[in-house]
Amino acid sequence: MLGTLARKLRAFGLDTVYFGAGSDEDLLKLAKGAGRVILTSDRLLAARAASKEIPTLLIRGRTDGARISSLLEGARSSGIAVERGPPLCSVCGGALSKVNRADVTPFLPLRVVQRHRIFFHCESCGRYYWKGGHWKKLSGLERAFRHRNPPR
Repeated sequence: MLGTLARKLRAFGLDTVYFGAGSDEDLLKLAKGAGRVILTSDRLLAARAASKEIPTLLIRGRTDGARISSLLEGARSSGIAVERGPPLCSVCGGALSKVNRADVTPFLPLRVVQRHRIFFHCESCGRYYWKGGHWKKLSGLERAFRHRNPPR
């Protein structure tokens, strides 16, 4: 239910796992065992997690901006630190490394290689990223994220 938010949080450098398959009980066990915070818009799941003393943030809103605001407000009021690292692969959460244009030429459409200068490669899943139109949209969201979550 929050898959697109998970992808954006990874791009912002937050270690985020999306749990798309399995039962709520499986999710609760995973979160407790790994020491993770559950982000959910499911009130019943949030209540079950709280009863098991698993840190949970109930995410409200329909837009990415509203959801990020909800996450940051909930984290602040719960004393949960939101610590960013370097951007991660939005799909798998792997580390990204900057690569040269010549290195991506065999893997990307020629028009993409010709149009852009800065490229990144996921060290885990092998995906490539570049600063295109989607990057601009993410940059606007990131500015709002930084404004609402200043460094400590």
